[in-house]
Amino acid sequence: MEYRFGTTRAESWEQALDTLHIWSGLGDAEQASAWVESHLEACRAKVAELLAVTGERTVANTLKPYDSACWHLRMAGSQSGVMFMVHPLAAVRDAAQACSQSISAESTALSLNRDVYKALTAIDASAEDAATRYYVERALLGYKLSGVDKDDATREKIRALADRMTELSMSFSRTVQDDVRKIEVADVEELRGLPDDYLVRHGVKGSAGKLVAEAPVVLTTDPPEMSPVMSYAADRGLRRRVYLAYNDRGYPANKQVLLDLLAAREEMASLLGFRSWADLATVDQMMGSAAKMRGFLGEVESAAREVAQREFAELEAFVRERDASALPLTLSDARFWEEQFRRTRYDFDSQSVRPYFPYEQVEAGILATAGRLFGVRFVHSEIATVWADGVKAFDVVDNLEASKEFGAVVGRIYLDMHPREGKSKWFSECSLVGGVLGEQLPEASLVCNFPEPKGDDAGLMQYSDVVTYFHEFGHLMHEVLGGRQRWAAQSGITTEGDFVEVPSQMLEEFFEDADLLRTFAKHYQTGEPIPYDVVAKMTRASAHGRALSTLTQVMYATYSLETHDRDAKELDLDTLLRAGYDRFSRYEFVDGNRMYAAFTHLVGYTSNYYTYLYDKVIALEFFAEFDTKNLIAGDTAMRYRRAVLEPGGSKPAKELVQGFLGREVSMKALQSWIGREFA
Repeated sequence: MEYRFGTTRAESWEQALDTLHIWSGLGDAEQASAWVESHLEACRAKVAELLAVTGERTVANTLKPYDSACWHLRMAGSQSGVMFMVHPLAAVRDAAQACSQSISAESTALSLNRDVYKALTAIDASAEDAATRYYVERALLGYKLSGVDKDDATREKIRALADRMTELSMSFSRTVQDDVRKIEVADVEELRGLPDDYLVRHGVKGSAGKLVAEAPVVLTTDPPEMSPVMSYAADRGLRRRVYLAYNDRGYPANKQVLLDLLAAREEMASLLGFRSWADLATVDQMMGSAAKMRGFLGEVESAAREVAQREFAELEAFVRERDASALPLTLSDARFWEEQFRRTRYDFDSQSVRPYFPYEQVEAGILATAGRLFGVRFVHSEIATVWADGVKAFDVVDNLEASKEFGAVVGRIYLDMHPREGKSKWFSECSLVGGVLGEQLPEASLVCNFPEPKGDDAGLMQYSDVVTYFHEFGHLMHEVLGGRQRWAAQSGITTEGDFVEVPSQMLEEFFEDADLLRTFAKHYQTGEPIPYDVVAKMTRASAHGRALSTLTQVMYATYSLETHDRDAKELDLDTLLRAGYDRFSRYEFVDGNRMYAAFTHLVGYTSNYYTYLYDKVIALEFFAEFDTKNLIAGDTAMRYRRAVLEPGGSKPAKELVQGFLGREVSMKALQSWIGREFA
């Protein structure tokens, strides 16, 4: 097999790798910019190649160079985007941010290129395979939605607006990424209730029943520091301070940035002939329109409302009995009191399972689980270049004996799993190299912020962290196993945007299987597997509060919709946020909560945050196809790999659903999942 990068050819994948990575040999920002520009030049060259064709337009002389141009754009965009999120040097992050604007401008120019559009419309793909016909259909729809058929003046406005939206989006994200708030704890007794390893990590010791520290303790809003406080800190005031600090990130700067971005999107939608951005953003999705989105969110609200009222009534009665002064419950109290309730009601203390989840064991366990489930194995690469210390690279090897690719490398993954200065604070999966069947293997990464093992600190994870790890690994497998298509633009996670969370949320459900957990959830000191009865308690305890959390997701989705479906000039972000919490949350709003300033999904998913709920419905239906008594065995896992993951974006998402389920989805699995504790 020959592997290609632009005009460069190599006999092996390893020889080609050095030219594939922006971070390979990266010493400064100038090299990063030059790497991006080389891809933009290659993109322009491919566009020139297809436009130079005379005579009949064919898939070979027009669609192939167009797809190559898109591949180069994707390479430039994905890798500069990842470097903006993860690179340890601020100068390189700055250069990556600047490159993103150039890439966006290049992408906009291509989407508005009438000559390219005319060339694509001239292709007769009727005799081609279904994937190629679907590719041409989606490409032409994309051009129409970009405004390629508008007059010159309108297209110039669209171009300028697209550049402006990119600039605002990058500014919003960078502000959140760089805004790490610090909370000084003068009285260490405020830290009572937090895990011992957390206290030791922050220089706190127990002495004669009291907590002592030689210096003031400083906490940050990084997830490994913030999350335990919200769940375990007994001091209500500390929880409130940390909650407000976390939800204040990005404020005040991002408030105006967001309003400007929403106004720009509204103007763009109007130029393209749509009533609102929400209608524009859904027209090419499974959902289809903002009106259908509203209907769907209403269905989910109805499915969760009654159970949520029952959950909250139980919790409120519990708090009234224990400490009536803690009422009314606020949003900053929620996680702490839910934890206390579960300890009493289910005899389950979430701290008690942390010793079974040291980071390194969890990583090895998830790699082993995914390997068994999807018929692959992960081989640690000692030669792969990485962008920072602690990042690991693994080759993904096909491990199905019946496969013609048995023993062959089918992709590569990178795990960047712990916080560091300047790194994105989110948890996400990112494409790095788009796969092309027979030409290029796919590569992707996880960018997360889990506790880092250091010295005697094993990096113990909360069980919710492990669920998140399963979630993100579901994305990773979709990226790699779906990354071997004929067309680069259909490789990896290139389905409709409101299907992308299905594989990730489906894999979350595997966390509740005790036999699977016991293969890697072993006490970091004794080696004892997590007991069956502990898993049973954990599973039952985690079911309580699902309806409340579902309504919270409806609130986020509704906020995302409303900010993109109203007149931007009339928007009051704070009033809208308060109204959303008052409608969907039983907890009292905490004044000063400005979470919209750090809600980066408003940049990425825009109006379409409903995706998480929509895909949860599908994911639960998918999971129901597996034998819960033996999740790994049987043919369901392989059927899932073949029917859902491997097609990538080569089929409409509705066909993927039909192909695996053999029917349409319903709300039954979601309703069962929400009400499981009261069944």
